[in-house]
Amino acid sequence: MALLHILHYPDPRLRLVSTPVTAVDDAIRQLLDDMLETMYAAPGIGLAAPQVDVTKRIIVIDTSSKGDAPLCLINPEIVSHEGVGMFEEGCLSVPGFHENVERAQQIKVRGLDRDGQPFELEAEGLLAVCIQHEIDHLDGKLFVDYLSEIKRNRIQKKMEKQRRFSM
Repeated sequence: MALLHILHYPDPRLRLVSTPVTAVDDAIRQLLDDMLETMYAAPGIGLAAPQVDVTKRIIVIDTSSKGDAPLCLINPEIVSHEGVGMFEEGCLSVPGFHENVERAQQIKVRGLDRDGQPFELEAEGLLAVCIQHEIDHLDGKLFVDYLSEIKRNRIQKKMEKQRRFSM
């Protein structure tokens, strides 16, 4: 397994729309393993392939308290949602920032598992928020897009400043 480089906002590659996975093979399973290792090391609870510069519709999540319940979703699609709530979100591509975002409270998602088998999953609370957040990445959308222009610009300027000082 390998740690992958996580892209940081406002990198334009984070705005690319991902393409569906046409076949789940050993290369896809290796990418899933590498993404999980990267997510755990960051540390985080979710990671989408575009965040590691791979424009494929793949996400990994683990919202368990011990980090021992990985969930891999290939070509995820939300098929239903209910309720609305405000949830504090952060992002590995926007480190150090947390803001409230409005999301559905309950969702049903379908996709493929790491073996390419179709499945459906009902989720609520943190897991539902995380799935919605990661699927946004697949569509080139970030949690900062839900914020006011003033907040988004402030975060972007701080991220650009951090990048200049780390070079």
